[in-house]
Amino acid sequence: MSGLNTEVEHERETYHVQTQDLGPGANCVETTVYKAGRVLSSRRAYYTSFLTSSALPEKIQELIQGEHTAVIREIEEGKFTHL
Repeated sequence: MSGLNTEVEHERETYHVQTQDLGPGANCVETTVYKAGRVLSSRRAYYTSFLTSSALPEKIQELIQGEHTAVIREIEEGKFTHL
């Protein structure tokens, strides 16, 4: 399994974003947002439509990067400030 971890500062709060491939049993990428050790949000993006692709590893990496970047953007826009 591969993934990304990033600390994001927003309005004097630190958020941890973790995005990872959950592997062949799950066929999805999961992104979780933490603040002070508490899970604020978790979402999954499934890649079942790419399972027969010869470029599956590259597709998974693109999905990981895209989901991770999207959640960081949401933090920077204040989506999690109220939590």
